[in-house]
Amino acid sequence: MSSPVLWLGESACSDSTLVGGKAANLSRLAATHRVPPGFCLPAHVQVSDADIDAAYHEFSVSSGVADPAVAVRSSALDEDGAAASFAGQHETFLNVRGLTELHAAIQRCQESVRAPRALAYRRERGLTASDARMAVLVQQLVLAEASGVLFSANPMTGARGEAVVTISWGLGESVVGGTVSPDTYVVRKADLSIVACQIGAKFLMTVAVQGGTKEIDVPEQDRNRPSVSDAQCIDAVRMAITLEDEMGWPVDVECAWQYGRCYLLQCRPITTLPNASGKH
Repeated sequence: MSSPVLWLGESACSDSTLVGGKAANLSRLAATHRVPPGFCLPAHVQVSDADIDAAYHEFSVSSGVADPAVAVRSSALDEDGAAASFAGQHETFLNVRGLTELHAAIQRCQESVRAPRALAYRRERGLTASDARMAVLVQQLVLAEASGVLFSANPMTGARGEAVVTISWGLGESVVGGTVSPDTYVVRKADLSIVACQIGAKFLMTVAVQGGTKEIDVPEQDRNRPSVSDAQCIDAVRMAITLEDEMGWPVDVECAWQYGRCYLLQCRPITTLPNASGKH
């Protein structure tokens, strides 16, 4: 009997009715973009501990590490859609190592579909609690030197001709959580020129530590230094433009740089984009 676990890149893992928008979008893009390998536990299926253990063992074999670090992410069935992104509403756990930590993180992700803040978010958007279903995505962790969020349209002005990039040191939690003033770039998509750049005073960064992650002080010499090069920023924008073309809508992208390489961690529609003619 085949395992119910679905791997990124498999056709079934691209079905958002099984694995949610977050995992489905990444699965569709895994063949053409640098997406960390991962597997998904579908929302409607009870996945046994033996199947989870076997999938994690595959990570161990492929990485050559006994207890490889993974990211465990919630992927609600109605998440990352055009109407509601659910950004920040459900749980994510980074630097999870070993089966005990993995099972605990999966359980907490599954339970987060009923968290009060997530249910309130649903009510505000006319979604019913009874429809809430949660898949869980487990991916190899990118031990990022820098992480960022990209928009293939300007989320402040609505200009479709501009991409906006925010980047800071370490794992992405500090950027997404708003605890750091990141580097911010505005890039004109037509010719990939940087039209505005503000280097943030980056005092905090999230790093992997035993048992998870921790926010620490950025070394003083790095606080006012760009967290990526201009070329790396432009490459990321180039990726966002390609994603916008492939997906058919302006994209909100999370990415991370490790050893200078940019990895795609999430791709969803921009759900709060002002209406602007947008060639400026």
